[in-house]
Order: sequence, then structure tokens, then C-alpha cells
Amino acid sequence: MSRLASSPDPKAAVCASAGNLGQALAHSGRVRGIGVTAVAATSANPTKIDRIRQLGATVKLVEGDIEEARQRARDIAASDNALLVEDSENLDTCEGAATIGLELIEGFDRIDTILLALGGGALATGVGHVVKSLSPTTEVVCIQPSGAPALALSWRVRSVVTTDRTDTIADGVAGRFPIAAVLQDLLAVADHVPLVEEASIKAGMRLLHRHAGLVVEPSAALGIAAILEDSSRYRGKRVASVICGSNVLPEAFSEWIRD
Repeated sequence: MSRLASSPDPKAAVCASAGNLGQALAHSGRVRGIGVTAVAATSANPTKIDRIRQLGATVKLVEGDIEEARQRARDIAASDNALLVEDSENLDTCEGAATIGLELIEGFDRIDTILLALGGGALATGVGHVVKSLSPTTEVVCIQPSGAPALALSWRVRSVVTTDRTDTIADGVAGRFPIAAVLQDLLAVADHVPLVEEASIKAGMRLLHRHAGLVVEPSAALGIAAILEDSSRYRGKRVASVICGSNVLPEAFSEWIRD
């Protein structure tokens, strides 16, 4: 399986990001003294972009969406001889996410089902690999919004499906061009890949806020949305849902969780 290899001593790194990967790479670069450039779409969450800058990275904005940002990041990496960090294609991003799976398996004597947000695939395949290796009877459910279904559709037909556009508030998982190698990983670990509606995502955010005191971004509520839409599937089971991000504008959050 082909993957991007990490340089042992990079002088500069570049990534495309809707916000979360950019923040992580900016923090890592600052700690290690590595210059980081994050490429994002002009439509990206401005709070996430501001935090990337605050962490010391250079931000370049491009017209379009995350797919245009990915192409620009590839171009920068090639022209500047920088390490290209591709979410999910670079195995390091999958391995980093996989540590969540280790913590869950070590922390509980039994998990019947684990719910994971599915975007580029690093979280889902990283955690899914650990879970299937250490707890093979645990069901791995990877969730996408109906407005950004490319990888879910690809999983269903077992080949890459691309889409022309996305339409979801869950910007952290809104990709259009799945990576073939990532799809193969997903096919190996995912038992179920449902699509959820925007209303359910908002309801999940609302429940997490009211009952757990959590302010989460839409992508983080996908697991709760899946439970709301198919409660009988999870009834009577010990279910773990990974809550993966709180980068959300206060005014947008207030609107989305309103009854």
C-alpha cells in the first residue's frame, strides 16, 4: 500500500487543512523549530485559521474548497522542498489518531461499538485498525454527513467515488476526492458507514452541550447523530463515540443548537 513517507529531519512542512490538522502541525512545528505552511480554502472557519496563525504557521488561502487547498499544498511542497503532510495519506496522521484507540481499549473491559467521524480517513482508519487488532469483536462505525458522502459511497461500492460539491456544516469532514489507499484501509476496518442528516448533527451538538457541557464542532457530533438516527442498532450496547474537535464560531454554535 502506497503512503507518503515522513522526512527524518524536515526543514519545512506544508499541509492542506480545514483547520484541525493545520493547528496540530503548527503546534508540532513550533515545538520542533520547523516552519509550517497551512493551506486552507477561503471558506474555512476563520476561528480555526486564526488559531493556526497564533501557533506560528503561515496560512495561505485559496479559492474553492479543501480539494483545491490540497493541490496548492502539493505544489508548495514540490517547489519549496517541504515535507507534505497529507491527512490520512501520510501514515503518521493515522498512527497519531490510533493512540485514541489504544486509550479506549486499555480503559474499558468491553466496547461493543465505536463511533468515528469519517473525513479524510485518518481518525477512522487509525482508530479502527487498533480496535480491530486488539478487540476484533468491537463494531467499528464510521460516519459521514449526507452532504459530504464521497468516502462513504466509495466504501459501499468498494471503489473510489468522487463528488462535485459538498453541502454540510461539518467542514472538518467535507472532502470530495477519497484517496484509494485510504479506502482500502477503511474497507479492512469499517463494519458500517452510515450517512447522517444536518438536523441530526445539530441535535447531537445540542445534546452534548446540554448533558455533557461540551461545545463541539459539527464533525464531533457525527457519532451522536448516528445514534439518534438508528437508535435500535445501539440499544443495550456499550458504545464509545470519539468527540473530535471544538473549533466552532460562537455565533454559529448558538444558531445550530437552537431548538
